[in-house]
Amino acid sequence: MALMLRPATTADVPHLQRWDREPHVIAATTDDPEADVAFEDAVWAEEVSCDDPASAYFIAELDGRPIGAMQVIDPALERTHYWGEDCPPNLRAMDIWIGEADCLGKGHGTVMMTIAINRAFAQPAVEAILIDPLNSSTDAHRFYQRLGFRPIGRRLFDDDDDCLVHRLDRADWRFGEADA
Repeated sequence: MALMLRPATTADVPHLQRWDREPHVIAATTDDPEADVAFEDAVWAEEVSCDDPASAYFIAELDGRPIGAMQVIDPALERTHYWGEDCPPNLRAMDIWIGEADCLGKGHGTVMMTIAINRAFAQPAVEAILIDPLNSSTDAHRFYQRLGFRPIGRRLFDDDDDCLVHRLDRADWRFGEADA
């Protein structure tokens, strides 16, 4: 099976909207037991067609079937300043989610991350990559740590998302086998 990452388009909006309501995606993005959507403020048509050069969405396809998504941003330049106004340059931040429940636990997330990390570090200026899994998501912590990310501290995002921020420095990454 061939997995690839391609830029998201407006044709992907129905997938993103459906995945946004999947219980496993919601559980990965919030500790709120009442949440019925993962990305509360996302207007997917606007997100994927946004001309912000500091933010890009990608769709993971497995043999042509969309199965998940990623967002890769430059946290110092990205318009929402999610990572803060004083975020240093030369970083990338990533979000990943497998939307299709039947594709969980099969290594697709590792391939997706490997492709995205290889692409990020192919840019010589990029020094490190940040991720922000929920502090309560110990499975996510193990996943990222297997890829070489190291926890750097807890942080409260958007006033209610308790996250354990991880960082992968260029020097700690061994370029993976996945094809960029």
